Amino acid sequence: MAATKAKTKRKPRKRASVTINLRMQPAQRDLIDQAAELLGKNRTEYMLDVTTRAAQDAILDQRIFYLNDEQWEEIQRAIQAPAQVNPKLKQLLSRKSPWEK
Repeated sequence: MAATKAKTKRKPRKRASVTINLRMQPAQRDLIDQAAELLGKNRTEYMLDVTTRAAQDAILDQRIFYLNDEQWEEIQRAIQAPAQVNPKLKQLLSRKSPWEK
């Protein structure tokens, strides 16, 4: 039986960057390239800027609310109140979207 080396835990190295591969239609790539060119960026710079901003917005939209005490109480009352029937909303949601027609 062969002797085994003792395993030591190593700290994972922080990578300077990582690669992400995406599949997309040529028309999507062309649109991205056109927008990047208009802003004086290459495709990678443009996609990183846009996707990072969108990710930050999505996260912040879910986590940060600036409310005073009165506004907080109003939000709490609205959350805890029973749902009300809204005929116009019901009608709107029952219609087909333009792209479904």
